[in-house]
Amino acid sequence: MTRTSKKGTRRNKSAKTFKKEWKTKRFYKDIDQIHDDMKPEVAAKLLNQEIDFDLPGAAQSYCLHCSKYFVSNKALNEHFRGKPHKKRIKELKVEPYTQEEADRAAGMGSYVAPKRIQVETQPLKADSEVMQF
Repeated sequence: MTRTSKKGTRRNKSAKTFKKEWKTKRFYKDIDQIHDDMKPEVAAKLLNQEIDFDLPGAAQSYCLHCSKYFVSNKALNEHFRGKPHKKRIKELKVEPYTQEEADRAAGMGSYVAPKRIQVETQPLKADSEVMQF
């Protein structure tokens, strides 16, 4: 008996395209983009989105700090207790990198340590505020 090739192998793809697909599969926002989203006027829009059935949970359960949508409020609450969310909160506590800091690093000023920012997990929605399916 002879062996046949398995379907679904990545034999025909080059390593470069496979690596690019793998890296961009689960791309989330960068820290500086999330700092922009945490401004009060933008955060209010993101946390109170209108119903969109194309997004998970109809866009009613959204983690502002991780920029992820969740299927239900229960899944969002479980995410708040998880390690990835806690790591993201810790990363967000450091002031974002700016052009002024880059200039100081290049010798155009004296070093100033980045400031600590107070970041807390977003308030939970009550069950009556979340749409029931």
